[in-house]
Amino acid sequence: MRPVIPYVTAALLFGLGVYGVLRRRNAVLVLMSVELMLNAVNLILVTADTTARAVLPHSGQVFALFVIVLAAAEIGVGLAIVLQLYRLRATVAVDDVPLTESPDPVADRESAVLNSETGR
Repeated sequence: MRPVIPYVTAALLFGLGVYGVLRRRNAVLVLMSVELMLNAVNLILVTADTTARAVLPHSGQVFALFVIVLAAAEIGVGLAIVLQLYRLRATVAVDDVPLTESPDPVADRESAVLNSETGR
């Protein structure tokens, strides 16, 4: 088997994933792009395992399984974060996510109640 074709395919998949992460504004599409990059890494691991005879047999396939487990956990946590973001902000645009800490909403509510009682 010629390893050039899977390596070039993996490089194209990885490049497409990087483009998607850097260019997309939708959080779900960013997660899909990360998954595309992880699948490109899996393709490289399996191809390297079949072409290069390693000391440990099937080590690339075992690493690919670990990457698949990591991808499943990442999608579970990522989608939970995206759903919570949608509930709070009614959008999944990455540009609208505040990067700084928001003030404490309980303290703001208490100060608003105190200000309304005192007439300020």
